[in-house]
Amino acid sequence: MTAPYLHLPELFTDADGRARWRERVVALTEGTPAARLSALAVSGGMQWRESPVGFASDFHCTGAPQWLLVLQGVMEIGLRDGSWRRFGPGEGFYSNDTLPPGAAFDAALHGHRSRQAGPVPLRTLFVRG
Repeated sequence: MTAPYLHLPELFTDADGRARWRERVVALTEGTPAARLSALAVSGGMQWRESPVGFASDFHCTGAPQWLLVLQGVMEIGLRDGSWRRFGPGEGFYSNDTLPPGAAFDAALHGHRSRQAGPVPLRTLFVRG
């Protein structure tokens, strides 16, 4: 029997330096059939964040790969192609759009932007990968 998998969003830096989405597959090989788990992953720490209603960032790259989990409110992630992706409570993604090695940040090419949406402040949890 093959293991079940979670298919989770991953924001990454493509070969051309632009941030894009792809699917990250996580095998659930541990636990029991009633409570399947992934293998235990090492973490480099965690941070809580609260962003007020109206928060919006400029384009930026992720400083270090990390999981981002939305606890309250709605977060939207915008890419250079004009697309936006929305994450609500209980949803998240792996943020891995780091600056390419040796590159200087180019405000017209690199990164993503984020914003809070709706009437509730945004609360998130970042877990370093």
